[in-house]
Amino acid sequence: MPLSLLSPPTPPPPIISPTISSFSSNRFLVQKRFTRTIAKANSEDDDGKPAFNPFGFVTDNPSSRSAIQLPESPAEDGNVGQMLYRIEDKGKEYGSYIKSGGFRWFVRETGSPESRRGTIVFLHGAPTQSYSYRVVMSQMADAGFHCFAPDWIGFGFSDKPQAGYGFDYTEKEFHEVFDKLLDTLGVTSPFFLVVQGFLVGSYGLTWALKNQSKISKLAILNTPLTVSSPLPGLFQQLRIPFLGEFTCQNAVMAERFIEAGSAYVLKLEKADVYRLPYLSSSGPGFALLEAAKKANFKDMNSQISAGFASGSWDKPILVAWGISDKYLPQSVAEEFQKGNTDVIKLKLIEGAGHMPQEDWPEKVVDALRVFF
Repeated sequence: MPLSLLSPPTPPPPIISPTISSFSSNRFLVQKRFTRTIAKANSEDDDGKPAFNPFGFVTDNPSSRSAIQLPESPAEDGNVGQMLYRIEDKGKEYGSYIKSGGFRWFVRETGSPESRRGTIVFLHGAPTQSYSYRVVMSQMADAGFHCFAPDWIGFGFSDKPQAGYGFDYTEKEFHEVFDKLLDTLGVTSPFFLVVQGFLVGSYGLTWALKNQSKISKLAILNTPLTVSSPLPGLFQQLRIPFLGEFTCQNAVMAERFIEAGSAYVLKLEKADVYRLPYLSSSGPGFALLEAAKKANFKDMNSQISAGFASGSWDKPILVAWGISDKYLPQSVAEEFQKGNTDVIKLKLIEGAGHMPQEDWPEKVVDALRVFF
C-alpha cells in the first residue's frame, strides 16, 4: 500500500504529572470536592463522637473549609503554571542559599555577627518552613540580636534529596546535617535556640538534649513536649500505606495544616508561600512522607519529657504557648513546666494558635526579648 494512503498513527495520551494534574483545574472545583468530603467525614459515629476523618487536618478549623482562596478574577490563577508564575519569587525575605554538608540550604539571616546581644537560631516544624519566623527575626534583629532561620533539608526552599541517595530523613541524619550547618554559618556556642512544631521541630529539641553545652537559653513555641501530646491526623495519614503517598502530594497541605491549628485563615499572599514548595515539585511531599515514616513519635515525646525534667536539664527554658492551638492543648505546656519548675517559665499567648510566630509575632517578640 502506498505510504500516502496510510492513516497517521494515533498519538499517545499526554503524560501528566499526578501532582500537577491534581491542581491544574480551577480551584473552585477543588473547593467543591473538599466540601462534599467534609460533609461526609464530619458525621458522628454511634457513640456520638466524631467519626475518624482522614481529612481532619483540613477541617478541624471551621475557617479552613473555605480557605482555598479565590482571587477577584479566578482565571488569574486557574492552573498550576499560572499560579507558579504568580508566586515563584515570593517568600524569600532575608534569605540566601548556603552549601553545607553536601546539601544546599535556604537560610534566612537578620542582624550581624557583631550584634551585641548574641545569636538566635530559629527552627521550624513540619510541614512548614522558616518563612513563619520572618517577622519575629526581623524585630529581634532590631532589638540587637543576630538571627538565623534555616529551612530543614526536605522542606521549604532547601534541598530535597530522594531517600536512599545520601539522605534518608532519619533523626540521626537531621542532627548531623544541622551540626554541619552551624559550623558553616559560624555559629559559636553558646547560642539561643527557638523551636516550634512537629517532627523536625521535635528533632530540634532532641538535638538540644544532646548538645546542652552549646545552648545558652532555649525557647519553645507550641511543640509536642509530653507523652500525652496528641498526634495530628496529617502525620497519622502519612504513615498509612497508599494513603500516605496520596496525602503527601496535596499541594495545599501546609497551608491547610496551619489554618487547622489556628483561629485564623491565612491571607492569600502567605498561603502562596507555604504552598509553593509542594506545588512546584513532588520532592517536598515525598521528603515529608519519608520523615514521618521514619519518626518514632512516642519515643521522641518520651525523650523530650524526660530529658528536660528536673535533674536532667538546668539551662533556662521559656515555653511561649499559643493557647488557641487546635493540635496541642494548653495542658501539654503546663504538664511540661511541672517537670522542671526551677528552669521552665511558661508564657501563655492569647489569640495565637499552633504557630504563634505566624499568628501574633509581636507577642512572641515581646516574650523573647524579656527572656533573652
